[in-house]
Amino acid sequence: MTVFTRRTLLKTAAAAGIAGVGASTIGRLAGLAAPAPDPVVLKTASIEAKLTGAGPTRNVLTYGKAGPPPVVRMRKGEPFAARLINGIDDPTTIHWHGMRVPNRMDGVPFLVQPYVYQGDHFDYSFTPPDAGTFWYHPHCNTLEQMGHGLTGVIVVENRNDPVFDSEAVINLRDWRLGDDGQFIEQLLPRDAAKTGTYGTVRTANWLDQPQYDAPAGGLARLRAAITDVTRIYAFRVDGAEAAVIALDGNPVPQRFTPDALQLGPGQRLELAIRMPDSEGAIVSLRDVRGTRPKVLATLRAVGKSFKRDLRDLGPLEANPVAEVDLGSAKRIALALSATAENVSGDGICGSLGYSFWAINKVPWPGDTPDPTAPLAELKLGKSYVIDMENLTPHSHPIHLHGMSFKVMSSSTRAVQPLVSDTYLIQPDEKVQLGFVADNLGDWLLHCHVVEHQKTGMTSYFRVA
Repeated sequence: MTVFTRRTLLKTAAAAGIAGVGASTIGRLAGLAAPAPDPVVLKTASIEAKLTGAGPTRNVLTYGKAGPPPVVRMRKGEPFAARLINGIDDPTTIHWHGMRVPNRMDGVPFLVQPYVYQGDHFDYSFTPPDAGTFWYHPHCNTLEQMGHGLTGVIVVENRNDPVFDSEAVINLRDWRLGDDGQFIEQLLPRDAAKTGTYGTVRTANWLDQPQYDAPAGGLARLRAAITDVTRIYAFRVDGAEAAVIALDGNPVPQRFTPDALQLGPGQRLELAIRMPDSEGAIVSLRDVRGTRPKVLATLRAVGKSFKRDLRDLGPLEANPVAEVDLGSAKRIALALSATAENVSGDGICGSLGYSFWAINKVPWPGDTPDPTAPLAELKLGKSYVIDMENLTPHSHPIHLHGMSFKVMSSSTRAVQPLVSDTYLIQPDEKVQLGFVADNLGDWLLHCHVVEHQKTGMTSYFRVA
């Protein structure tokens, strides 16, 4: 898998100035005060790819000339730049999922940036304030473009991280393919109105159960991003001691064993795995949800044992996310529901023609030049708590752009005070998510089951 690395050599006073300010200021000024490095070029292309045993699949979309979209690597606190060049006959953008970038870099058409048409380009530049695992994808005609392959993983490195002996980065996604290996309809309306339309072929890094080597007795870091448009996973590790060290780009308050840990589209998992001492021993990452569990990927122990101890692994450094002030926080009521309208939306960029879902009884009309009014207008620097209630019989991974929230409490389960950008809310659950409105602009909030997003379960906050 191709990996891009960006390590800036720019040690300017401006760059030092950004490093010395608070996280909220970084969110507003990143990419403006320091010269950007040479951009990573991400050019969309339509290719043929071997995804099944039935022969090459046509019209697979990627960034580059062949194979999966590259893992894009950045460094926390260092300027990054990318140039999107559109080589396909469909307008597109890039959204940097989970990253607290300036609003104009967020990649949402009409809300913050124009389309990038075939033959055109758009330059993104920002300084990532947070380390962790993130991902990138279009926010235009998302069901088609993401469903055909335009989803890639981002790794933001931190120089202060503890030392691992190996690392594997895994892009988890489905494909809607027929028996001939070619694409079939991405959406079935009866499924879009329920859990979403599932893929027929499951892959990790576009492969079926890929295997990666890791030193025997060593500590392996496994980063997994769910870039699928529908599927919810329940993760388990077999064959080795494993601990969850981070979720959605942020260290967990208390490490734990992934015992059927449920995560939805848009979420990311980081594991520390203590490899077996015996050379050739296999460790499996499995999805145990539903009636058809699957081995997603495996690690193979190689060489003489390093004899490391998982308990000796130091902590990950917390990201500089502002702490919500519960004493002064304003409450925002947010209800997720179905809608009985079931009418065609006025979307321009890939409207699905249906309206099945709503937030606070309002279905998003599509990617249009005149979107609905914001859910709420927030004051910069103020604290808020979202009181979110799921009135539907289905789970929804709700994603907030541009800012991070802390999980405060749930009506159905005990929760850790996780810092995240995506929360998988269960049927009939009520949850409280606290955050500081520390990033200026218009920020989407939507379900990351893409059919739900595109048929109404989308809105936005305005921070001013």
